[in-house]
Parts: sequence; C-alpha cells; structure tokens
Amino acid sequence: AFLIYNPNAGKLNRKRDNLIQRTIQALTAEGHRVTAIATTGPRIAATMARECIEKGADVILAAGGDGTINEIANGMVELGVGVNMPHAARNLSSLLPVRIGVGLLENQIEQRHFVLMAGAGLDALIVYNIDAKLKASFGKVAYWAAGFSRLGKPMAEFDVQINGQDLRCSFALVSRVKNYGGDLYIARNASLLSEQFEVVLFEGAHSLPYMKYLAGVVTGQLGNMRGVRLIRTESLQLQCASDPGIY
Repeated sequence: AFLIYNPNAGKLNRKRDNLIQRTIQALTAEGHRVTAIATTGPRIAATMARECIEKGADVILAAGGDGTINEIANGMVELGVGVNMPHAARNLSSLLPVRIGVGLLENQIEQRHFVLMAGAGLDALIVYNIDAKLKASFGKVAYWAAGFSRLGKPMAEFDVQINGQDLRCSFALVSRVKNYGGDLYIARNASLLSEQFEVVLFEGAHSLPYMKYLAGVVTGQLGNMRGVRLIRTESLQLQCASDPGIY
C-alpha cells in the first residue's frame, strides 16, 4: 500500500496529532506493507500516484484536501475511503472494490477527471480567489467569507446545452454525490453508482438570489424554487455568454 499525503492539509500539519504515523501503525497492524509519501507542492500528486502504480501498488490511499485527492484520482484513477484515517486503515481489508464512473472536464486547453463534482461559475470563482492564508488558519470559514463577499455584485452568466435544451445560468453544479462542501446537500439524488450526473443550475445575473437559494439548500426545498433546475444527464456543454469567460 502507498499512502500519499499532503503534509500541509488541515489536521495533517498538526505534529501533536501524529495522524499519519497512527494511520501507518493501524495499516501495519492489519498486515499491510505501507510506504508513506508526502507531496511537495501542487500538481505533483498525480505523477506520484502513477509512479506508485509502476512500482506495483496494490492500493493507493489519499490523505489531504480536495485538491490532493483530485490530483491522486487523476493519476490512478481511484478514490480514498473514510474521513477517520486510522479507522479506515483498520477496516481496509474488509472492503470490497466497486467500480465507479468518473467525470471528465474538457476545454480547448486541457482535460481533467473528477470523482465527486465539478462546478462552473460562482463556486469556481470563489475557490479561484480564496485567501490561502485565511483558508490555512480557518478552513471552511474562508469559503463562507469569500462567498458572502460576493453579495451585491453582478454574476457572470453562461449558456448550458443539456439534453437538447439551451439554458442560461450563473452557477452549474455537476455532481456524483449528495453533499457539497461536506455540510450542504444540493444534488440530493446524486450517486457515485449512477451512470448519470445530477446537474443543478442556478439562474441570476446578480448575487442576491443566492441568499434565497442558500435558504432552499438548508431547508431541503431547493428543487421547488424558481430559478433552479435539477437535471440528470451523462454529458453537457458550457458556452461563455460574454468575455472574459467563466471559471
């Protein structure tokens, strides 16, 4: 087994927790031969995962944030299990492999696989402009702060071609899982075992309607709201409605 981890991610950078070492001990106790490899920067984990496969890896375990796991998934393609690392390590031997489909995001410049979800528009804008220092210090609070900073500002719109329809929105979520950001449930009927994505489209050239949308997410009434569309599909196309484009 190869454990690829980001030493700067969340709890992993707290030396007092010794989380990686405890996870290795749990894996070893279950009979696994473990090699732990720390990432050294962004866009390196995919190459590391491919090198592990070349070395004859039986299983690759990913530990880190969304970015680290996505890079490793692109190098394999594979998915880590569980949120409690030592617990997942102890139960690894009893797990059965299940083949899942992955998403493919492609533009004129590059292509990239994703396991859970892809977002275009508002959430991608927020992530792209996130304050790295604030994120390192406060985690998810940084995303909420960045999101609320968009209040009162116009939203870039784009066109979506999906199932024969031409629609316009300012945020498109293409998801294989129910939860979003760990705490919110937006694509409530999505499943990793489904061959289709659940696509959630949010309309609006201004940010104010998103307060209503957020309330709909919290109350579970998002699907009944005007300005929101839930569509199941295997593919879709996005087209920028104006320059300079969208994230």
